[in-house]
Amino acid sequence: MERLGFWGLLMGSVEKPSDSVNSLACSSSTKNGDEESTSSSKQASPLRSSGSRNTSPLGRVGSRNTSPSRQKVVKTKPRGFEEETVASFGKPVVADVQMEDGIWAMLPEDLLNEILARVPPFMIFRIRSVCKKWNSILQDNAFLKFHSNVSSHGPCLLTFWKNSPQIPQCSVFSLPLKTWYKVPFTFLPPWAIWLVGSSGGLVCFSGLDGLTFRTLVCNPLMQSWRTLPSMHYNQQRQLIMVVDRSEKSFKVIATSDIYGDKSLPTEVYDSKTDKWSLHQIMPAVNLCSSKMAYCDSRLYLETLSPLGLMMYRLDTGKWEHIPAKFPRSLLDGYLVAGTQKRLFLVGRIGLYSTLQSMRIWELDHTKVSWVEISRMPPKYFRALLRLSAERFECFGQDNLICFTSWNQGKGLLYNVDKKIWSWISGCALQSCNSQVCFYEPRFDASVH
Repeated sequence: MERLGFWGLLMGSVEKPSDSVNSLACSSSTKNGDEESTSSSKQASPLRSSGSRNTSPLGRVGSRNTSPSRQKVVKTKPRGFEEETVASFGKPVVADVQMEDGIWAMLPEDLLNEILARVPPFMIFRIRSVCKKWNSILQDNAFLKFHSNVSSHGPCLLTFWKNSPQIPQCSVFSLPLKTWYKVPFTFLPPWAIWLVGSSGGLVCFSGLDGLTFRTLVCNPLMQSWRTLPSMHYNQQRQLIMVVDRSEKSFKVIATSDIYGDKSLPTEVYDSKTDKWSLHQIMPAVNLCSSKMAYCDSRLYLETLSPLGLMMYRLDTGKWEHIPAKFPRSLLDGYLVAGTQKRLFLVGRIGLYSTLQSMRIWELDHTKVSWVEISRMPPKYFRALLRLSAERFECFGQDNLICFTSWNQGKGLLYNVDKKIWSWISGCALQSCNSQVCFYEPRFDASVH
């Protein structure tokens, strides 16, 4: 293993150990140099000619110290880490301590796993090239155990699309690090698949294997996947996946047929039993949108007949109607699940392009009505949607709502709790097959 190759890979280049030692030595010499400068100034002779200029740092009150011993110190914070490193600019000092390979090679196994578990998850693909041992880190149960005890990396945006010739592509934007990462997705089978959604570190896809409808679940970080058993009524359905981390299991809910066949019963897949179970047929006649939202063990859909929402209770397997009328002049609406039973409705209001605006409502469960909580500022609305009929996508997770549109090159993020709007560069629909969802990277999310 090349000396300090791990940290060099994390910072984008391999750094020689002498540079780090010299940097620390420079910082030390700066401190010593300041003390020597102060003591020498105190011993300076008081006899000076009246016409000479006083260049002593202590003899000029309020002047800038230009002494070479006073070196400039710049603090930089590496992306993705909490520690600060100090970089000094000055004359390098020969290091007295040499960093031995043998010392770092004998680093305790538990300490090494503790360090690697705190590395940003998307950098694991880079550090695996350091040595053979780290290349097999994803199969190391000790590392996975340490990582499961570390707090989550935070929310990310996963963009999935296919380029020519139908090669799956995936990029992930880390909101905490504000950086895009390319994630290899060639481990998936060569089917005609499309993104269903993500939950608890797992990503769900559905598609056609020839003429057979398939549903698969994968973990992009572990590069693992598996196909779910066929449903009782194996047709293209509206699907949503939910993960229960406490039970270390997941469920997939299949509602009506995407072509409008309302006679199909609701089916639920449980990873603990590896089977689909049949439940009540959804009593809705006409769906308003194919978008669904899941929160507090309930699944919500918009319907026109009957008007309002249809709610599916996962614990009872029954559908219920919620007569929550939609706001007037609502052009398109998206249901977004929040935390603590919060359900949001996002959509455009207004019949004419000059009067349109994007608004956010929250469902009042007591009064069974939508209450407006925010409006998109006009400058963001005009930048996001240049045309009144322009298509946009909206999705959310943990009180974060993201907007994307065609060929804008950026997305818009709204924090419901902090009431802050912010741009996300590079988050755009790449093509008509592009799909975006929130994603929580986790190594311990199992597809079984």
